[in-house]
Amino acid sequence: MKPASIKDIASKANVSITTVSFILNGKAEQMRISKAVIEKVNLIIKELDFKPNQIARSLRTGNTQTIGLIVEDISNPFFASIARKIEDKAYKKGYKISYSSTENDPVKAKELIEMFKSRQVDAYIIAPVPGIENDIKQLLAERIPVVIFDRNLPDMDVNCVVVDNFNGTYIATKHLIDTGKKNIAFVTVDLHVDQINNRFLGYEKALEDHGIPFNKDIYTEIPFDSSDDNTNAQLMLLFEKNPHIDAVLFSTNYLAIKGLLVLKTINKVVNRDLSVVAYDDHDVFKLHTPPISVVDQPIEEMAEKIIDVLLNELASANNTLIKREACKLILQPKFIER
Repeated sequence: MKPASIKDIASKANVSITTVSFILNGKAEQMRISKAVIEKVNLIIKELDFKPNQIARSLRTGNTQTIGLIVEDISNPFFASIARKIEDKAYKKGYKISYSSTENDPVKAKELIEMFKSRQVDAYIIAPVPGIENDIKQLLAERIPVVIFDRNLPDMDVNCVVVDNFNGTYIATKHLIDTGKKNIAFVTVDLHVDQINNRFLGYEKALEDHGIPFNKDIYTEIPFDSSDDNTNAQLMLLFEKNPHIDAVLFSTNYLAIKGLLVLKTINKVVNRDLSVVAYDDHDVFKLHTPPISVVDQPIEEMAEKIIDVLLNELASANNTLIKREACKLILQPKFIER
Protein backbone atom coordinates (compact mmCIF):
# COMPACT_ATOMS: atom_id res chain seq x y z
CA MET A 1 0.00 0.00 0.00
CA LYS A 2 1.35 3.40 -1.00
CA PRO A 3 2.17 5.60 2.04
CA ALA A 4 0.09 8.74 2.54
CA SER A 5 1.41 12.04 1.19
CA ILE A 6 0.89 15.67 2.15
CA LYS A 7 -1.35 15.93 -0.95
CA ASP A 8 -3.59 13.12 0.40
CA ILE A 9 -3.93 14.90 3.76
CA ALA A 10 -4.72 18.25 2.08
CA SER A 11 -7.34 16.63 -0.14
CA LYS A 12 -9.08 14.83 2.73
CA ALA A 13 -9.00 17.92 4.97
CA ASN A 14 -10.12 20.18 2.11
CA VAL A 15 -7.22 22.58 2.70
CA SER A 16 -4.16 23.59 0.67
CA ILE A 17 -0.88 21.62 0.64
CA THR A 18 0.80 24.77 2.01
CA THR A 19 -1.51 24.76 5.05
CA VAL A 20 -0.65 21.13 5.80
CA SER A 21 3.07 21.93 5.42
CA PHE A 22 2.82 24.83 7.90
CA ILE A 23 1.08 22.57 10.44
CA LEU A 24 3.70 19.79 10.01
CA ASN A 25 6.55 22.28 10.50
CA GLY A 26 5.04 23.85 13.62
CA LYS A 27 4.27 27.19 11.94
CA ALA A 28 0.47 26.97 12.11
CA GLU A 29 -0.02 29.63 14.80
CA GLN A 30 2.56 31.90 13.19
CA MET A 31 0.60 31.68 9.92
CA ARG A 32 -2.70 32.27 11.82
CA ILE A 33 -4.26 28.94 10.90
CA SER A 34 -7.35 28.33 13.06
CA LYS A 35 -7.29 25.76 15.89
CA ALA A 36 -10.20 23.92 14.26
CA VAL A 37 -8.20 23.42 11.03
CA ILE A 38 -5.07 22.38 13.00
CA GLU A 39 -7.04 19.77 14.95
CA LYS A 40 -8.76 18.49 11.79
CA VAL A 41 -5.44 18.09 9.92
CA ASN A 42 -3.73 16.44 12.92
CA LEU A 43 -6.56 13.90 13.18
CA ILE A 44 -6.21 13.02 9.49
CA ILE A 45 -2.39 12.73 9.91
CA LYS A 46 -2.98 10.16 12.68
CA GLU A 47 -5.72 8.41 10.76
CA LEU A 48 -3.54 7.99 7.65
CA ASP A 49 -0.46 7.14 9.79
CA PHE A 50 1.49 9.79 7.91
CA LYS A 51 5.32 9.72 8.37
CA PRO A 52 7.10 12.85 7.11
CA ASN A 53 10.09 12.31 4.83
CA GLN A 54 13.03 13.41 6.99
CA ILE A 55 15.29 14.29 4.05
CA ALA A 56 12.63 16.44 2.38
CA ARG A 57 11.78 18.01 5.71
CA SER A 58 15.43 18.86 6.40
CA LEU A 59 15.66 20.56 3.01
CA ARG A 60 12.70 22.75 3.97
CA THR A 61 13.75 23.57 7.53
CA GLY A 62 17.54 23.39 7.18
CA ASN A 63 17.68 21.02 10.18
CA THR A 64 18.10 17.25 10.30
CA GLN A 65 17.61 16.94 14.09
CA THR A 66 20.73 14.78 14.19
CA ILE A 67 24.05 15.24 16.01
CA GLY A 68 27.34 13.65 14.95
CA LEU A 69 29.25 12.05 17.83
CA ILE A 70 32.90 11.21 17.09
CA VAL A 71 34.84 9.25 19.73
CA GLU A 72 38.13 7.36 19.92
CA ASP A 73 36.65 3.88 20.27
CA ILE A 74 32.94 3.20 20.81
CA SER A 75 33.77 -0.24 22.24
CA ASN A 76 35.80 1.38 25.04
CA PRO A 77 33.62 1.20 28.20
CA PHE A 78 34.07 4.93 28.95
CA PHE A 79 33.04 6.07 25.45
CA ALA A 80 30.25 3.48 25.25
CA SER A 81 28.81 4.69 28.57
CA ILE A 82 28.95 8.38 27.73
CA ALA A 83 27.59 7.80 24.19
CA ARG A 84 24.60 5.99 25.68
CA LYS A 85 23.93 8.82 28.16
CA ILE A 86 24.29 11.47 25.43
CA GLU A 87 21.95 9.52 23.16
CA ASP A 88 19.28 9.30 25.88
CA LYS A 89 19.47 12.99 26.75
CA ALA A 90 19.55 14.13 23.11
CA TYR A 91 16.54 11.96 22.23
CA LYS A 92 14.49 13.60 24.99
CA LYS A 93 15.28 16.97 23.37
CA GLY A 94 14.18 15.77 19.92
CA TYR A 95 17.62 14.91 18.51
CA LYS A 96 19.09 11.63 17.32
CA ILE A 97 22.77 10.70 17.60
CA SER A 98 24.89 9.25 14.81
CA TYR A 99 28.28 8.07 16.04
CA SER A 100 31.53 6.57 14.88
CA SER A 101 35.10 5.83 16.08
CA THR A 102 38.36 7.47 14.99
CA GLU A 103 40.66 4.78 16.43
CA ASN A 104 42.86 7.79 17.24
CA ASP A 105 43.60 8.18 13.51
CA PRO A 106 43.49 11.83 12.32
CA VAL A 107 42.85 10.78 8.70
CA LYS A 108 39.81 8.74 9.75
CA ALA A 109 38.66 11.60 12.02
CA LYS A 110 38.77 14.05 9.08
CA GLU A 111 36.84 11.60 6.89
CA LEU A 112 34.18 11.19 9.58
CA ILE A 113 33.72 14.95 9.88
CA GLU A 114 33.26 15.15 6.09
CA MET A 115 30.84 12.21 6.15
CA PHE A 116 28.71 13.87 8.83
CA LYS A 117 28.85 17.13 6.85
CA SER A 118 27.42 15.34 3.81
CA ARG A 119 24.64 14.03 6.05
CA GLN A 120 24.00 17.64 7.16
CA VAL A 121 24.12 16.95 10.89
CA ASP A 122 23.12 19.98 12.94
CA ALA A 123 26.03 19.80 15.38
CA TYR A 124 29.11 17.83 16.43
CA ILE A 125 30.29 16.28 19.70
CA ILE A 126 33.95 15.31 19.31
CA ALA A 127 36.61 13.59 21.41
CA PRO A 128 39.43 15.18 19.37
CA VAL A 129 42.54 13.40 18.13
CA PRO A 130 45.77 15.31 17.44
CA GLY A 131 45.73 16.63 13.89
CA ILE A 132 42.07 17.63 13.46
CA GLU A 133 42.34 21.12 14.95
CA ASN A 134 41.97 22.78 11.52
CA ASP A 135 38.90 20.68 10.72
CA ILE A 136 37.26 21.82 13.96
CA LYS A 137 38.23 25.44 13.19
CA GLN A 138 36.52 25.07 9.80
CA LEU A 139 33.31 23.83 11.45
CA LEU A 140 33.38 26.82 13.81
CA ALA A 141 34.00 29.19 10.88
CA GLU A 142 30.87 27.77 9.25
CA ARG A 143 28.98 28.46 12.51
CA ILE A 144 28.27 24.77 13.05
CA PRO A 145 27.88 24.09 16.80
CA VAL A 146 30.72 21.98 18.23
CA VAL A 147 31.42 20.66 21.72
CA ILE A 148 34.61 18.74 22.40
CA PHE A 149 34.96 16.45 25.40
CA ASP A 150 37.41 14.12 27.15
CA ARG A 151 40.35 16.04 25.64
CA ASN A 152 40.82 19.79 25.76
CA LEU A 153 42.33 21.89 22.99
CA PRO A 154 43.61 24.78 25.17
CA ASP A 155 44.69 26.97 22.24
CA MET A 156 41.31 26.82 20.51
CA ASP A 157 38.19 28.90 21.23
CA VAL A 158 35.79 25.94 21.24
CA ASN A 159 33.18 24.67 23.71
CA CYS A 160 34.58 21.88 25.85
CA VAL A 161 33.47 19.66 28.70
CA VAL A 162 36.38 17.85 30.34
CA VAL A 163 37.30 16.20 33.62
CA ASP A 164 40.15 17.36 35.84
CA ASN A 165 42.44 14.45 34.95
CA PHE A 166 45.36 15.93 36.89
CA ASN A 167 43.35 15.98 40.11
CA GLY A 168 41.99 12.49 39.45
CA THR A 169 45.39 10.80 39.53
CA TYR A 170 46.68 13.18 42.22
CA ILE A 171 44.01 12.12 44.73
CA ALA A 172 44.45 8.45 43.79
CA THR A 173 48.23 8.59 44.24
CA LYS A 174 47.88 10.53 47.50
CA HIS A 175 45.49 7.86 48.80
CA LEU A 176 48.03 5.13 48.02
CA ILE A 177 50.82 7.11 49.71
CA ASP A 178 48.61 7.75 52.77
CA THR A 179 48.12 3.97 53.11
CA GLY A 180 51.90 3.49 53.25
CA LYS A 181 52.72 2.76 49.59
CA LYS A 182 56.15 3.94 48.40
CA ASN A 183 56.76 2.05 45.13
CA ILE A 184 53.74 3.04 43.06
CA ALA A 185 53.95 1.94 39.43
CA PHE A 186 52.17 3.93 36.73
CA VAL A 187 50.90 2.16 33.62
CA THR A 188 49.65 4.33 30.78
CA VAL A 189 49.19 4.43 27.02
CA ASP A 190 51.62 6.12 24.61
CA LEU A 191 49.11 8.76 23.49
CA HIS A 192 50.56 12.18 24.22
CA VAL A 193 47.21 13.94 24.37
CA ASP A 194 45.88 16.38 26.93
CA GLN A 195 43.99 14.01 29.23
CA ILE A 196 46.62 11.23 29.29
CA ASN A 197 49.45 13.75 29.88
CA ASN A 198 47.55 15.29 32.79
CA ARG A 199 46.94 11.90 34.39
CA PHE A 200 50.69 11.32 34.48
CA LEU A 201 51.38 14.85 35.77
CA GLY A 202 48.89 14.36 38.65
CA TYR A 203 50.66 11.13 39.65
CA GLU A 204 54.11 12.75 39.38
CA LYS A 205 53.07 15.82 41.42
CA ALA A 206 51.59 13.69 44.23
CA LEU A 207 54.88 11.77 44.49
CA GLU A 208 56.85 15.03 44.56
CA ASP A 209 54.61 16.61 47.21
CA HIS A 210 55.18 13.59 49.47
CA GLY A 211 58.93 13.35 48.98
CA ILE A 212 58.89 10.21 46.82
CA PRO A 213 61.21 10.37 43.79
CA PHE A 214 59.80 9.41 40.40
CA ASN A 215 61.16 6.01 39.36
CA LYS A 216 61.18 5.54 35.59
CA ASP A 217 61.72 1.77 36.05
CA ILE A 218 58.15 1.39 37.32
CA TYR A 219 56.64 3.71 34.70
CA THR A 220 55.34 1.86 31.62
CA GLU A 221 53.86 3.17 28.37
CA ILE A 222 51.83 0.65 26.35
CA PRO A 223 51.51 1.39 22.59
CA PHE A 224 47.92 2.39 21.77
CA ASP A 225 47.66 -0.19 18.97
CA SER A 226 49.51 -2.91 20.90
CA SER A 227 48.22 -6.47 20.53
CA ASP A 228 46.99 -8.32 23.62
CA ASP A 229 50.10 -10.53 23.56
CA ASN A 230 52.48 -7.56 23.44
CA THR A 231 50.57 -5.73 26.19
CA ASN A 232 50.62 -8.82 28.40
CA ALA A 233 54.35 -9.34 27.80
CA GLN A 234 55.12 -5.72 28.69
CA LEU A 235 53.05 -5.85 31.88
CA MET A 236 54.55 -9.21 32.87
CA LEU A 237 58.03 -7.75 32.46
CA LEU A 238 57.11 -4.76 34.66
CA PHE A 239 55.97 -6.95 37.57
CA GLU A 240 58.70 -9.58 37.24
CA LYS A 241 61.58 -7.06 37.03
CA ASN A 242 60.19 -4.96 39.90
CA PRO A 243 58.98 -7.28 42.68
CA HIS A 244 59.18 -4.35 45.13
CA ILE A 245 56.11 -2.65 43.51
CA ASP A 246 53.52 -2.24 46.27
CA ALA A 247 50.85 -0.41 44.22
CA VAL A 248 50.00 0.21 40.59
CA LEU A 249 47.89 2.99 39.09
CA PHE A 250 46.49 2.33 35.60
CA SER A 251 45.65 5.44 33.54
CA THR A 252 42.73 3.72 31.75
CA ASN A 253 40.27 1.03 32.75
CA TYR A 254 41.07 -1.25 29.81
CA LEU A 255 44.76 -1.28 30.84
CA ALA A 256 43.71 -2.09 34.41
CA ILE A 257 41.63 -5.05 33.21
CA LYS A 258 44.62 -6.38 31.22
CA GLY A 259 46.83 -5.79 34.25
CA LEU A 260 44.57 -7.81 36.57
CA LEU A 261 44.63 -10.71 34.09
CA VAL A 262 48.44 -10.60 34.00
CA LEU A 263 48.67 -10.51 37.82
CA LYS A 264 46.44 -13.57 37.94
CA THR A 265 48.61 -15.33 35.34
CA ILE A 266 51.80 -14.80 37.37
CA ASN A 267 49.99 -15.66 40.65
CA LYS A 268 50.51 -12.19 42.11
CA VAL A 269 47.64 -11.46 44.51
CA VAL A 270 46.02 -8.05 44.99
CA ASN A 271 46.04 -7.60 48.79
CA ARG A 272 47.50 -5.37 51.50
CA ASP A 273 50.95 -5.80 49.96
CA LEU A 274 49.83 -4.88 46.43
CA SER A 275 47.15 -2.27 45.72
CA VAL A 276 45.59 -1.59 42.31
CA VAL A 277 43.76 1.59 41.25
CA ALA A 278 42.11 2.13 37.85
CA TYR A 279 41.21 5.40 36.13
CA ASP A 280 37.52 5.00 35.09
CA ASP A 281 35.18 2.54 36.74
CA HIS A 282 34.02 -0.77 35.24
CA ASP A 283 31.83 -3.63 36.45
CA VAL A 284 34.89 -5.91 36.48
CA PHE A 285 36.38 -3.84 39.31
CA LYS A 286 33.28 -4.27 41.47
CA LEU A 287 33.24 -8.03 40.89
CA HIS A 288 36.97 -8.59 41.41
CA THR A 289 38.10 -10.10 44.74
CA PRO A 290 39.09 -7.88 46.41
CA PRO A 291 37.15 -5.08 44.60
CA ILE A 292 39.36 -2.50 42.88
CA SER A 293 39.44 1.17 43.87
CA VAL A 294 38.90 3.64 41.02
CA VAL A 295 39.01 7.24 39.89
CA ASP A 296 35.41 7.70 38.76
CA GLN A 297 34.55 10.19 36.02
CA PRO A 298 31.13 11.90 36.33
CA ILE A 299 29.69 10.40 33.12
CA GLU A 300 26.08 11.43 33.80
CA GLU A 301 27.09 15.03 34.52
CA MET A 302 29.37 15.12 31.46
CA ALA A 303 26.57 13.97 29.16
CA GLU A 304 24.15 16.48 30.71
CA LYS A 305 26.58 19.40 30.31
CA ILE A 306 27.53 18.43 26.73
CA ILE A 307 23.88 18.40 25.63
CA ASP A 308 23.08 21.64 27.52
CA VAL A 309 25.99 23.48 25.88
CA LEU A 310 25.11 22.09 22.44
CA LEU A 311 21.42 23.03 22.70
CA ASN A 312 22.40 26.59 23.65
CA GLU A 313 24.67 26.68 20.60
CA LEU A 314 21.94 25.32 18.33
CA ALA A 315 19.48 27.91 19.63
CA SER A 316 21.83 30.77 18.70
CA ALA A 317 23.45 29.22 15.59
CA ASN A 318 21.17 31.06 13.17
CA ASN A 319 21.58 34.42 14.90
CA THR A 320 24.67 35.97 13.34
CA LEU A 321 24.35 39.01 15.64
CA ILE A 322 25.24 36.91 18.71
CA LYS A 323 28.96 36.48 19.38
CA ARG A 324 29.11 33.69 21.95
CA GLU A 325 32.05 33.02 24.24
CA ALA A 326 33.21 29.42 24.15
CA CYS A 327 32.01 27.50 27.21
CA LYS A 328 34.85 25.72 29.06
CA LEU A 329 33.65 23.33 31.76
CA ILE A 330 36.01 21.32 33.98
CA LEU A 331 34.26 18.65 36.06
CA GLN A 332 35.74 16.92 39.08
CA PRO A 333 36.29 13.16 39.29
CA LYS A 334 35.98 11.32 42.61
CA PHE A 335 38.06 8.59 44.17
CA ILE A 336 36.09 5.50 45.12
CA GLU A 337 37.90 3.39 47.70
CA ARG A 338 36.94 -0.26 47.73
